[in-house]
Amino acid sequence: MSTPMPETNLLLVDDLRENLVALEALVRGSGRRVFSARGGEEALSLMLEHPFALAIVDVQMPSMDGFELAELMRGTERTRHIPIVFVTAAGRELNYAFRGYETGAVDFLYKPLDPVAVRSKVDVFVDLYRQRQELLRMQEQLERAVKMRDDFLSMVSHELRNPLNALYLQAQLRQRMAAKGQPPDLAAFQKMVSRDEHQIRSMIRLLDDLLDISRARTGRLAMSPSEMDLALAARRAVEAVHDQARTAGVQISVEAPAAMGFVGDEFRLEQVVLNLLTNALRYGRGQPVAVRLRTEGREALLSVRDQGPGVPAAEQERIFQQFERGSTGGQVAGLGLGLFISRQIVEAHGGRLELRSDPGDGAEFTLRLPLPAAGA
Repeated sequence: MSTPMPETNLLLVDDLRENLVALEALVRGSGRRVFSARGGEEALSLMLEHPFALAIVDVQMPSMDGFELAELMRGTERTRHIPIVFVTAAGRELNYAFRGYETGAVDFLYKPLDPVAVRSKVDVFVDLYRQRQELLRMQEQLERAVKMRDDFLSMVSHELRNPLNALYLQAQLRQRMAAKGQPPDLAAFQKMVSRDEHQIRSMIRLLDDLLDISRARTGRLAMSPSEMDLALAARRAVEAVHDQARTAGVQISVEAPAAMGFVGDEFRLEQVVLNLLTNALRYGRGQPVAVRLRTEGREALLSVRDQGPGVPAAEQERIFQQFERGSTGGQVAGLGLGLFISRQIVEAHGGRLELRSDPGDGAEFTLRLPLPAAGA
């Protein structure tokens, strides 16, 4: 969805109120906000507070005439690029117009004003301003996309390098042992194989996340719904992170019924719970993590709560976007894809993935999944 363009500001400067009222009636339009000033000082004050697409300035004003105001505008960076259209009753003398263009005017309007000419000129400047703003916004988006690409490549390299380095060191260790004719005993060999499997699973999961991003963008995130036990899926996800939690000294508690029937993609929903648990271990500051499964009306609610620093309100929607991570966790591993993929999976099941968090009071992610109708 495109972001709506903000209102376009127009500035009218004239020492006579009746002239301002008449001119405002001509330039008023949808998406426009008209400001009026009775003198140069008031006009400068407004220009320092608001961005303007156009300033329509009367030339003959007491205290500070239009030419003097234009010269002051050209001397300040914030107001230098505001187009100026002068309004004058002095006729079309060539020398008079030259002075106006030298001070920065882009056009003149002569009294008595032609309503059609005024509206046409203002429409042109408003359109040009909006086009410039749109180009600036597109430039910002492109710059952000380039930065995201660079950050993404850096993160992928980092995430792949760690398990690959571990595998490489293990291979070197075995090569030395083989060269010395000292094969490891069975227990040591089993530990090596277990470590290898862990590193390989880490890389496979990273590649799966990248594939899921591509599938989600094209609307082809694969789903295979069938009858399943949601409570069993939650317990399996907890079991999958058991070693990681034990290494981090984190206790994970599970509150769930013995079984809860559901129709969905068992692998995908287990993946969501696994993503939430992994986040809780990363950001939870080593504090206990609680998993709770219950029903509320015709919905199944599965929540994962940590006791970490929490997520600031300004970031609670952003962290569900691609390659985004919270600012409170410091430098943590991960590509910032887990929550994005998880939300896509939950929404594909007709549910919602919600976050409730207060700074300093941890974070609670909750899956709300519609239960099948009775007898279905």
